[in-house]
Amino acid sequence: MPYYRSVGEIPRKRHTQFRAPDGSLYAEELMGVEGFSSDSALLYHRHLPTAIVDAVQIEDARQTSPNLPLKPRHFRSQDLKWESPAEVDAVTGRRLLFGNADVKICFVAATRPSPLYRNAAGDELLYVQTGTAVVETIYGSLTVGDGDYIVIPTSCTYRVVPGDDLRMLVLEATGHIGPPKRYLSKKGQFLEHSPYCERDLRGPTEPLLVDGTDVDVFVRHRAGVTRFTYANHPFDVVGWDGALYPWVFNIRDFEPITGRVHQPPPVHQTFEGPNFVVCSFCPRKVDYHPLAVPVPYNHANVDSDELMFYVGGNYEARKGSGIGLGSLSLHPSGVTHGPQPGAVEASLGAEQFDETAVMVDTFRPLELGEGAEACEDPRYAWSWAKRGPDWP
Repeated sequence: MPYYRSVGEIPRKRHTQFRAPDGSLYAEELMGVEGFSSDSALLYHRHLPTAIVDAVQIEDARQTSPNLPLKPRHFRSQDLKWESPAEVDAVTGRRLLFGNADVKICFVAATRPSPLYRNAAGDELLYVQTGTAVVETIYGSLTVGDGDYIVIPTSCTYRVVPGDDLRMLVLEATGHIGPPKRYLSKKGQFLEHSPYCERDLRGPTEPLLVDGTDVDVFVRHRAGVTRFTYANHPFDVVGWDGALYPWVFNIRDFEPITGRVHQPPPVHQTFEGPNFVVCSFCPRKVDYHPLAVPVPYNHANVDSDELMFYVGGNYEARKGSGIGLGSLSLHPSGVTHGPQPGAVEASLGAEQFDETAVMVDTFRPLELGEGAEACEDPRYAWSWAKRGPDWP
């Protein structure tokens, strides 16, 4: 996390006696990454955060299959259906779209509060496509809405309380997610060339205190999922400080980097994770060379798979492909892709693009989960030639 915060009550010195009004000691919990040699936060609990009274293994059969035959693919998240839509929460209701050894990518349309949950295998990145929610965490609450990215650090206990029409893309990493290192100084401050900065970030501002006993928490770990029962509610932190906590950044605060000719995808990078990056494509003025071609050139991802999630505006390069709001396109390494037929000529002279999309590039191949298989448009791979096995 780029900078230090302090929320609630904390003692002046770390690891010293800090007592509640009744004279009892608050229980410290140090959350630290990379063997406590990198970012950390120090939390003060009213009860012991170690007091577990039960543990039960939960079945977690999430399978993926290779992208075979290898081809570009199109998926319509808006076509996903849940057996009981009124009973879907943002944790157990996730549909697995794609995955590899570094990241799982899911989608959910949540209608009810989730159980308490934490991912002990890596950070999570939630992107709110539509709707609103309150993300309650051990650090405090975050009110989020459409266009918000929420970074949840490893082993942060949280739950999602949805408002209306909450639809989210969820990335579950096997490591840490944060701003690209090239945007940060050696001391962790955003540099002037960064397309966003500390002023654009939101974090918890006050403690969230909840009473309760024998409280269940679902924990995802390297071997699966376990349901722990804690003697006391985990939301009992009276104060914390440090540089490791959940935070929010809205895609509308990303400042696009443009040029006289078309800029390469890395100018849109917003986050980096273990063997993947996340980019934000936002409304922007386009290339201003008198002979510029505003839409992307044909390109081959020789080292990565490219996943694009289309969330707003008009997609000049994709007209005629069937892609619309809520679509996801997967262009794997080994396959050249680019604008649809006619898009290059149609874009000449354009001064601005009104489009919003989230892109995930992974440096290991993405396999397909059951969610992707349930909402695939089989015609997409043939949309450049306008003929093929499933065309029209």
